[in-house]
Amino acid sequence: MNPPAGGRPRPRRLTARMRLTLSYTLFTLAAGALSLAVIYVAMKYVPNYPLTSSNPRYRSDAPSRQEILDSLLRAGGFALALMTAVGLTGGWFIAGRVLQPLQDLTGAARRAADGALEHRVALRGPRDEFTELSDAFDDMLERLQRSFEAQQRFAANASHELRTPLAITRTMLQVAAADPAGQDWGRLVTRLQDTNQRGIEISEALLQLAALDQTPPELVPTDLAAATREALATVRDEARTHGTTVTASLGPAPTTGNPVLLRQAALNLLHNALRHNHPTGGTVTVTTGPHPDRPDRVRLTVTNTGPLLTPGTVATLTEPFLRARGRTASTDPTRRGHGLGLTIVTAVTTAHHGELRLSPGPDGGLTVTLDLPGGRSVTPQTRTR
Repeated sequence: MNPPAGGRPRPRRLTARMRLTLSYTLFTLAAGALSLAVIYVAMKYVPNYPLTSSNPRYRSDAPSRQEILDSLLRAGGFALALMTAVGLTGGWFIAGRVLQPLQDLTGAARRAADGALEHRVALRGPRDEFTELSDAFDDMLERLQRSFEAQQRFAANASHELRTPLAITRTMLQVAAADPAGQDWGRLVTRLQDTNQRGIEISEALLQLAALDQTPPELVPTDLAAATREALATVRDEARTHGTTVTASLGPAPTTGNPVLLRQAALNLLHNALRHNHPTGGTVTVTTGPHPDRPDRVRLTVTNTGPLLTPGTVATLTEPFLRARGRTASTDPTRRGHGLGLTIVTAVTTAHHGELRLSPGPDGGLTVTLDLPGGRSVTPQTRTR
């Protein structure tokens, strides 16, 4: 058996089954001994003078009190010995049946420790402490399996995404080395810079995700509208390049959060709305303000036009490196993302105890709502600090 996490072996002691068996037996013996003691004490009140029978045909004498007590002790001793044997045997089997669910859980835990997360205990029977423990354990295994599979997909997709710009760079350099005289060096340098920038963006996005998973952000009173306003200023030129009309209605949305991360989340949502829009003439609508149904929360909504999306496709958009068209990046560098934008928004939302919802538009496009816990109003002096 493997040692515990501390490294030192545990001291050996009786198994739980044996301890339960001994407990059952001792309880049975204690109950029997108590009953015998009560009877013995009661027999003390039997008269201690010679007893005779009223029928002369029978013997004239009867057992004395001491003879009765001696017989009672002998019979009680045999009865206690029999109860000990029955208690040990019955207690052993009863304890085994009671502890069988724990043995099943132990076996499942060992399988999970060996990497077999698909196994489930699925304990049957009426609802009791053991079935509740089994259901909770199965739920934990299911979450672990989903998390492990997501990490595997993430690692594979990250490797693919990071390998792609490196492979493209290697190919361009090999072609240039094979025919130096026939190269358009200006165009080659531009392509190399673009490919290198793509690799840097992917690496920075991965570092952002790692930082959010490892270190909780510092939360201060801030305004979601202010963070969104700064993000809008950043994407204004990109919107003009794409010919996309951006309409904003930024009402006060005080919350408690990290201004840098909230600005990054708003920026990622705007980039996503611009780059996955119509080639020309698309629109993006941005609003901030109180939650319409919950006064203790605030909301950021980003709606964009674009191609029709199915609910199944929308449900996978927050998965790392997954784009609306699949895992293939756009050939247009102005519309190409790294596939981590909504994943980072999801991580930021989780770090702020918020909720992110994506829903496809009836005529195409996507509506994203980011709900965060509300906070006290932020004065301009607080924002400046």
